[in-house]
Amino acid sequence: MGTRTHYDAGTPCWIDLMASDVDAAAAFYTALFGWEADDQYDDEGTRIYTNFLLDGKVVAGMGSQPAEMAGMPPMWNSYVATDDVAATLARVEDAGGQVMMPSMEVMTEGHMGIFADPSGAVLSLWQAGDHIGAQVVNQTNAWSWNELMTRDLDGVLPFYQAVFGWETDVMDMPMGPYHVVRGGEEGGLAGMMGMPPGMPDQVPNHWAVYFTVADAEATAARARDLGGMVANGPQPSGVGILATLHDPQGGSFNVMQPTPQDD
Repeated sequence: MGTRTHYDAGTPCWIDLMASDVDAAAAFYTALFGWEADDQYDDEGTRIYTNFLLDGKVVAGMGSQPAEMAGMPPMWNSYVATDDVAATLARVEDAGGQVMMPSMEVMTEGHMGIFADPSGAVLSLWQAGDHIGAQVVNQTNAWSWNELMTRDLDGVLPFYQAVFGWETDVMDMPMGPYHVVRGGEEGGLAGMMGMPPGMPDQVPNHWAVYFTVADAEATAARARDLGGMVANGPQPSGVGILATLHDPQGGSFNVMQPTPQDD
């Protein structure tokens, strides 16, 4: 059920980490999730990217943090599939967003672009070539969800509808309305919510990533043993037990132990 060979346009398809210390980050995430780090090199023998594998299939990626991000915490980036990066970026500008990186060819792998929505949350685009995105999703120790946390939810909902055609269903949650993007096989493509009360001002509007785990308590404890930090939880929610974790370099991510489904 979690294997993918194609992503329709408008579907989240990939995540990658920009790490300040690639070797240390690889050691942390491989130990935490049981991944294998598969380094990619250019013709001069310089490492240019790392694919994380789960049971031999690609689940996420990692690159080195660019120089202009020196001193900033690592960041997990979310990518949405598109059939035409340039055309999607044109819609971004028309809808009030900001193009941060125009369409760029990534060897034979595909084309990518980066933009910020009107609230400043950054999202990437991927037009598949040889690389379609994650080959495994929505299973234990794999990526399973993307979630926008923004201080201008009402302002960005029409933006994403204009750019991707996203329509949402609203769920009432303790922290306010939660918008689930319609589509997909797992009850939605992504989620969007207002920034929770009490969140420090320095936390920017952003797209967060989630990984499914078998035991959130054990994963949180393991992350702490590996030098990471438990920022929130584990705590129950309507969909399972959730925790927000930080890797040793400060990169934030979430884990979710799903509520068992009745047969």
